[in-house]
Amino acid sequence: MRRSILLTALACLAVLSGLHLRGADATNQAKLIVLDPGHFHASLIQEDMYPSLAKQVSVYAPLGPDLLDYLQRIERFNTRKEKPTSWEIEVHAGPDFFARMLRERPGNLVIISGRNRPKIDRILASAEAGLNVLADKPWIISSADLPKVERALDEAQAKHLVAYDIMTERYEIASILQRELVDDANVFGKLIAGTDSEPGISAKSVHHLMKVVAGAPLRRPAWFFDVAETGEGLADVGTHVVDLVQWTAFPDKMDYRTDVHVLSGRHWPTIISQADFQRVTGEPEFPRFLAGRVKDGKFEYYCNNSVHYTVRGVHVKLDILWNWQAPEGTGDTYEAAFRGTKARVEIRQGKAEGYVPEVYVVPDSAQLQAEVFAALKRKVDALKGVYPGVAMAESGGEARVVIPKHLRSDREHFADVTNKFFEYLNSPQTVPEWEKTNMLVKYYVTTRGVEAAR
Repeated sequence: MRRSILLTALACLAVLSGLHLRGADATNQAKLIVLDPGHFHASLIQEDMYPSLAKQVSVYAPLGPDLLDYLQRIERFNTRKEKPTSWEIEVHAGPDFFARMLRERPGNLVIISGRNRPKIDRILASAEAGLNVLADKPWIISSADLPKVERALDEAQAKHLVAYDIMTERYEIASILQRELVDDANVFGKLIAGTDSEPGISAKSVHHLMKVVAGAPLRRPAWFFDVAETGEGLADVGTHVVDLVQWTAFPDKMDYRTDVHVLSGRHWPTIISQADFQRVTGEPEFPRFLAGRVKDGKFEYYCNNSVHYTVRGVHVKLDILWNWQAPEGTGDTYEAAFRGTKARVEIRQGKAEGYVPEVYVVPDSAQLQAEVFAALKRKVDALKGVYPGVAMAESGGEARVVIPKHLRSDREHFADVTNKFFEYLNSPQTVPEWEKTNMLVKYYVTTRGVEAAR
C-alpha cells in the first residue's frame, strides 16, 4: 500500500511536469538505470540525447527531495525551447530501491551519483550484478575503501564491463592544450622535479557553494555539508585536479604503492551563516547532524584543503577551495602550472584573463625565448588541424595560446564523458590500462591527503 502511494505521488508529479512514465521497449540501444540521483550531475548526463541510448530510463531511489529535484531537472530539459530532450522516466521509489534494482536490472548501465560514503559499495555490487557503471566522483572518501575500488575495476574487467568515473575537466580546451604543450619536448623540455617550496606541478581550484546550474539556482541537500557523507574538498571536487596532474604529465601505468607519496596536508573551514545555509538548502535551521560544527550560530564547513605529494619524485602542490559565491561575472576557477626545463606551461584564470582559462608559455630564461617560441609556433600550427583557429600571441617575454570562442563551452562536459563511455561500452577491451592505475593513484592521493590534514 505504501509503495503504491509513493509511486502514485511520483506519477502525478511526472504528469504535471511533462514527463512520461513507462517501461523500456525492445530496441538495440543501451538501457539506462539511474540510482539514487542525490547530485545534480546525474541529471546533467541527460542534458542531451544519445543515439546509442534508449529514451526510456528506470530510476531507483528513495522518495524525497533528491529524487524530486532530479525529476524537475529532467522536466526542464524535456520542455526547453532549444533542443528539448525526450526522456521517458519509470520511477521505483520503494525503501528497497537498491536491492530491487540489482534484482530487476531493467538496463545494462547504471548512473551513480550523490552520497559519496556508500557509493563504492553500490558501484561494486552493480559490477558484480553484471552492470556497466558510470559513476560521478568521488568513488571513495576514505583510503580504507581503496581495495574496493580495485575490486570493482577487476570485476568489471573480468566480465567485459566498463566501470568509469566522470572526469569532465579532461575535455576543457585549456586543459587539452596544456597537456599538448607539456607533451612537446621542444616547447616544454623535461618535467622538473622541484622542491617543497617550488614544486614541479602546482594547481588551485576554487568552487562556489551558491551558483546557477543549467539555468536554475542550485539547491544543495543539507547532507551535502556533512563531510562524513560527502568528503572534504580534496576528496570530492579535488578528484578532478589530481586526475589532471596524472592525465597531463604521467599518462602511463603507475603504482600508487611505490610511485606516489603523500607528504603533508592541511584543511580549514568556510564559515556559513544560518541565513546563507537556508538560502542554499531551503532548511530553516542547521540539522542536528551538523551541530558539532556550529559555533556562535555559524557553521564551520571543513571543505578547503591543500596537499603536498610526489609522483615519481616530482613535487606536486594543490589547493582546493570552496568559497560561498563567486563575484558578479565570475565563476569557478582552475589554475595550474607545470615546470619544464625549457618553459613553464600555465593555465591562468584571473582578472587579467577576464576569468576565462587561458594557456601561457613562459620560457625558463631569456636565452631560451627564441627557441621556445619557435617550437611553440610550430606546435600551434600543427594543432590548427584539430583545433581550428588556435593561434599564438607574444607579449612581455611570454606567449599566450589564443583560444577561439567556438572551441570553448559554456556547459560542463558531461556529454563528452558519456560519449567516451559509450565508445568503451562498445569495445570494453579498448579501455586503456592506464585508466585503472590512474584511478587508484587518484583516490589514494585524495583520501590520504585529507587524512594527512586531520
